[in-house]
Amino acid sequence: MPLTSEDLLAISQLLDTKLKPLEDRTKNIELLLENDTLPRLQNIEACYTSTYRRYANGINQLEVMETDIGMIKKAVTEHSRKLQALG
Repeated sequence: MPLTSEDLLAISQLLDTKLKPLEDRTKNIELLLENDTLPRLQNIEACYTSTYRRYANGINQLEVMETDIGMIKKAVTEHSRKLQALG
């Protein structure tokens, strides 16, 4: 038994009725992602990136400080040795 135009129209309307809530939920999810989730992720990314840069710069400064401290230790040790030799 072939489907008539009326049958196809009824099926189409039924599908539209059934799919409408899914379309609404999908639209709500898209809006949530666009207006809430994406901006929050961008904020997290910006915070992470700036923190990474600070730490990267801090590591360079730490390496310089370690070198300076090593040189100071050598100078203090040498000066202490010379002072003890004088005393």
